[in-house]
Amino acid sequence: MQPRVLIIDFGSQYTQLIARKIRELNVYSTIAPFHHLPDQIEHFQAIVLSGSPYSVYNEEAPQIDLKPFRGKVPILGICYGAQYMAHQDGGKVEASKTREYGRARLNHLDTNEALFNGIAAKTQVWMSHGDTIFQLPENYQSIAGTEDVVNAAYKIKGEQTFALQFHPEVYHSTDGQILLDNFLTKIAHIKKEWTPTNLAHEIIDDLKAQLKDDKVVLGLSGGVDSTVAAVLLNKAIGKNLHCIFVNNGLLRYNEFEEVQQQYKDMGIQVHAVDASERFLKALRGHSEPEKKRKIIGKHFIDVFEEEAHKIKDVKYLAQGTIYSDVIESANFKGPAVTIKSHHNVGGLPEKMHLSIVEPLRMLFKDEVRRLGEALGIKPEVVHKHPFPGPGLAIRILGDITPERVALLQKADHIFIAALKKWNLYNKVWQAGVMLLPVRSVGVMGDERTYEQVVALRAVSSTDAMTADWVDLPYEFLQEVSNKIINNVKGINRVVYDISSKPPATIEWE
Repeated sequence: MQPRVLIIDFGSQYTQLIARKIRELNVYSTIAPFHHLPDQIEHFQAIVLSGSPYSVYNEEAPQIDLKPFRGKVPILGICYGAQYMAHQDGGKVEASKTREYGRARLNHLDTNEALFNGIAAKTQVWMSHGDTIFQLPENYQSIAGTEDVVNAAYKIKGEQTFALQFHPEVYHSTDGQILLDNFLTKIAHIKKEWTPTNLAHEIIDDLKAQLKDDKVVLGLSGGVDSTVAAVLLNKAIGKNLHCIFVNNGLLRYNEFEEVQQQYKDMGIQVHAVDASERFLKALRGHSEPEKKRKIIGKHFIDVFEEEAHKIKDVKYLAQGTIYSDVIESANFKGPAVTIKSHHNVGGLPEKMHLSIVEPLRMLFKDEVRRLGEALGIKPEVVHKHPFPGPGLAIRILGDITPERVALLQKADHIFIAALKKWNLYNKVWQAGVMLLPVRSVGVMGDERTYEQVVALRAVSSTDAMTADWVDLPYEFLQEVSNKIINNVKGINRVVYDISSKPPATIEWE
């Protein structure tokens, strides 16, 4: 299915959120940086211009030629997108005396406009801008305003072009989703056909056409992305799919055995290899986080290649790449800054002379989950928490030894099991235990102890780009703490991490 809506990214922190909100309305949208637009842009059924951290007067401000699609395709400009169109056509855009940020109310709006169908005056919207449109060009018409922003929304006469100074995609814009729905259905007249079931059929048909009778190898992790990719490929090519599951010795408690059983129940062909000793030996004496990641990545590639070479005539390497990965590597100002390297099969396609197939590359994480549900994958698999590729290596701060791995596995198992017992697991995006490189004094019975400290981490998120710590009940934390200290010999102190992302990251390394 071709995307119906093109979102032109000027660098807004909310660009992905625009795409997500449109997709939630069962309309397929795609994002493109302003300097790298797709061909035949006028073939899209609607175009959205995103916000931007820049002022229209900034020397580095994004610039784009609107002529190819202005007046031909319905357009919705948001924040910078609204300011940019007004500025280009001779309007007056200037810095506000005070930055307009936060909640506001539309104290007047033109309810006759289809864009505001079903939206009442005084509706709450979210402002986030430094510049304001003080005067509109001649052929522009203001259709909404707030107490401080006269031109909070406008339309261009003779065109299906609308613009908003506020952000409808943000949660705090109470009727923002209604407004986006109105733009898509009442102005652009787009049909809502993008559903998980339709998507599953389409992806499987595309895979059949692309792969035909060729063999494909896929690295499995047991997580939702690789599992959904495996099920789609299995439905498309059956026995020609060969999955490789590597135990790097840094998986969760009993995970190597449980994941194998999980895929066996799905009828997926899995080559499982236990390389735990190999990885742990290579990691001995290394405590620097990025070094650990690189060691694990290198040895994963080596093990994967060895296993893949046992399969004759492989033509494709499948990967569970999702849309947030694609967007981050095609940022509006170029590739995103690397905060940490990711554990994947990078380098393998060239090394093994394989072509790449990525069934999920245009889907966000929550869309992958919904697709998994449509494919009939068990809920406990579809809603499994994300787990880092390097595994417990980046949750063990400092040196990695078999003893420290076993210690963390036991503590982590108690935490995750308790989340499930208390019906908290599905209310948390990601959870885990960190083993800290410090010891603390404690007292157990009549004995003084000097043992390990662990930190519990639980966050809520949608796509891991931002995350908030979860306010877990005190009684729950007390139970987990007591159970870890009483059952995991070598740990005498448990703390809870209440840092959000940003400024912290989800993982500690």
